[in-house]
Amino acid sequence: MTPNPNSARVTTRRTRGSPGATDASAAAAMPDDLNALRAVVEGTAAGVGREFFRSLVRHVAAAIGVPYATVCEFDTPPQGRVLAIWQRDHVDEDLTFQFTTSPAAEVLKGQLAHFPTAVCKKFPGASFLVERDIDGYMAIPLQAADGAVLGFISVFDVRPMPEEPRRLFILRIFAARATAELLRLRAEQQVLESEARYRDLFDNAPNAYWIVDVDGRVLTANRRAGELLGRPVDEVVGRLTPSFGADTPEGKPLIQEVRRKHLAGEAVSGWELELRRKDGRPAWIKVWMEPGHAADGTVLAARAFGVDITDRVLAERERARLHQQNIYLQEEIKAEHNFEQIVGRSAVLAKVLAEVGRVAATDATVLITGETGTGKELIARAVHSASKRREKPLIKVNCAALPAGLVESELFGHEKGAFSGAVARRLGRFELADGGTIFLDEVGELPLDAQAKLLRALQEREFDRVGGAAPVKVDVRVIAATNRDLAAEVREKRFREDLHYRLNVFPVRLPPLRERRDDIPLLVHFLLTKFSPRVGKLLDGVTRETMERLQEYSWPGNVRELENVLERAIILASGPTLDIGADLFPAAATPHAREHLGADEVPTGPTAPAAIPVPSSLESVERDHILAVLRQTNWLITGSRGAANILGIHANTLRNRMKKLGITRPAH
Repeated sequence: MTPNPNSARVTTRRTRGSPGATDASAAAAMPDDLNALRAVVEGTAAGVGREFFRSLVRHVAAAIGVPYATVCEFDTPPQGRVLAIWQRDHVDEDLTFQFTTSPAAEVLKGQLAHFPTAVCKKFPGASFLVERDIDGYMAIPLQAADGAVLGFISVFDVRPMPEEPRRLFILRIFAARATAELLRLRAEQQVLESEARYRDLFDNAPNAYWIVDVDGRVLTANRRAGELLGRPVDEVVGRLTPSFGADTPEGKPLIQEVRRKHLAGEAVSGWELELRRKDGRPAWIKVWMEPGHAADGTVLAARAFGVDITDRVLAERERARLHQQNIYLQEEIKAEHNFEQIVGRSAVLAKVLAEVGRVAATDATVLITGETGTGKELIARAVHSASKRREKPLIKVNCAALPAGLVESELFGHEKGAFSGAVARRLGRFELADGGTIFLDEVGELPLDAQAKLLRALQEREFDRVGGAAPVKVDVRVIAATNRDLAAEVREKRFREDLHYRLNVFPVRLPPLRERRDDIPLLVHFLLTKFSPRVGKLLDGVTRETMERLQEYSWPGNVRELENVLERAIILASGPTLDIGADLFPAAATPHAREHLGADEVPTGPTAPAAIPVPSSLESVERDHILAVLRQTNWLITGSRGAANILGIHANTLRNRMKKLGITRPAH
């Protein structure tokens, strides 16, 4: 049906499908309209984007023969956006309009909107048209293949616009080209938004991402990769990946192996690499890598990402260190110490404790000297317990007990494979003591080569594990002890002079027991309380004669000898009060005992002990005593007259002791 040009009603036509007979006749007439054809060609052959839409509206107006032409895009309802509008002699862009009040609302249904005349009266809310006194109006939708309406092209005039097939045909050509351009722009925008999202995800991902070329250089990396290496991203890009590896057995060699797999076109899955940050601190990363391949199989750049596992590795190492430390401390607990606390109130001991109190609050190195058995380890524990490091471990090292070939490994640890039998990394005593205190007992026994390494650890606060390539820094306080005269050892070239100066920062000399005789009664009562339950006897105390005898004795073995004498006497005691005879002081008359005393200190008179053979050990004394009782009872063990009853122990206990001591009844 052909609409009346003067009618105010809307004429709609479907823009999809094949054109009708009217359109075909219009197409046949087009070759005669060279100007219109030129406008179509020039308008649709222009550039892209803004340039295209500016050219489009100018040529649409020229081809249709109207002063106004627009190309619009539907934005967020109910708002539309004018991409470009031709107004008689110029182009305007980026205007907005309300399409609910616009005559173009019909195109939302995918239909042609045509108002031959009086369009302003139909749409008084369309201020743009009213202000320009527009009479005729035509708009055709920009419709995608799925039927979605993207926008429209419209032409309008102050004159009526009767229906003309040629105009509709021209508009459809322009609409098809504008639709393609609008779809292209939207696809391009989606690509840009997708790239922006990808870039944002890439840059702000919690894991490290990078791409590495076949020559080993980093082509691109995200922010997390830079943070993991402690470098700006621009310092990461362009560098060779092996340069980031730590110079350790777990560092560069493993990164080189990853590089080899890249060149071979092989993937890497979950490898743990040790890296070195810019500030020198280590970092660990678990890496996945997938090399690219060209159509001919050539290996291309590889995409890789890594997860930061530094905290986990450090936690595992700390757990391993604590585990080894725990094993060490358990062994210490199992070991029997000579004392549980410092006992004594003599002036000389009070002076030592005052020195301990002054030096404990500092981190100064302490050198404890004194004869064997004076309690040097006990003083070392007192220094540690009163220091700010008391919450950290006190690690004890008996330097005299270390095998000569393993001194360095014991003190400083070793790497896996450092020598035969090194099947795993082992932490040395210095690492176990990190943050705490290390007690080097019998430090004068260290060989000279170990002394040099100890000196470096004291001076630089760092050391190298056996087989290690990087130094290990530690924060350790050193307390050393010796019963040797280190000054004499230095003169004899058996001890390094510089190490002696480094250790002898704060010397503490422990007095021997003969210089603190007033402490002997306190020590005796303390040791009775300690040993009586162990032996299974309850003792009230010691006789006056015994206490005098104990105080008069020279004690060349110091407190350790006092401990042994008392334990032996408790075993032999037969009454509730301990009475120690002169026969239990065998060392007083020996040259070994006398060399510790002055001429006026050697016990003389009625209390001087007689010279008798020295028993070889406490077990030999116990064995002789049990044998004597067994012979007295004619080897009878049980019963009221048996040896077990006389010794005050259970019969089974006696049998076990006999078995342990190798006591058997003679055949005769």
